[in-house]
Amino acid sequence: MPAILANVHVHSWLGVWVLLILWVVLFKCAHLLVMLVRHGPMIGWAIGPLGITIMFLHEPSMLYIWLNVFCPALVSGVVLYVGLFTSISPIMLPEHPFVQIIIVSSGVLLTSLGDFVNALRDLRHPLWGEARILRSIQFLRASYAKIHFTPFGHSYLSDHFGANPTDLLQAL
Repeated sequence: MPAILANVHVHSWLGVWVLLILWVVLFKCAHLLVMLVRHGPMIGWAIGPLGITIMFLHEPSMLYIWLNVFCPALVSGVVLYVGLFTSISPIMLPEHPFVQIIIVSSGVLLTSLGDFVNALRDLRHPLWGEARILRSIQFLRASYAKIHFTPFGHSYLSDHFGANPTDLLQAL
């Protein structure tokens, strides 16, 4: 292990930070693209410290649940491999395949473990309709996200909860 660590050299600290930021941004963009591919009635969206979240009315199909796990994981793995083990890498790492597998797998596990747990939770205990919307709103409020409702979301909240978005957000 010390021999492997002795072969690690950082060429550019700025490049390391750019790679880390690019890795997270592309991972979040992959999530957003998978969510936007879904064509369902959109209640609203939220912008917060954990990224952009889109709230839909209906429970996602099993295909979208697993796409939301595997597509961002694939993007994460590709960004890590290209960013760390090609000629554009800001870090010189050993060219050993075991090191490459460990580093890329660890990065994918770090970014996608929460998605995998959420997918298992959605498959084991799915929430439908109002319960799903309320859970999403509570989670977004707890993460200090700014929630925006679509016109459809306004009418849905008025019809099903008898409240406008401001009243509902204050109640939760």
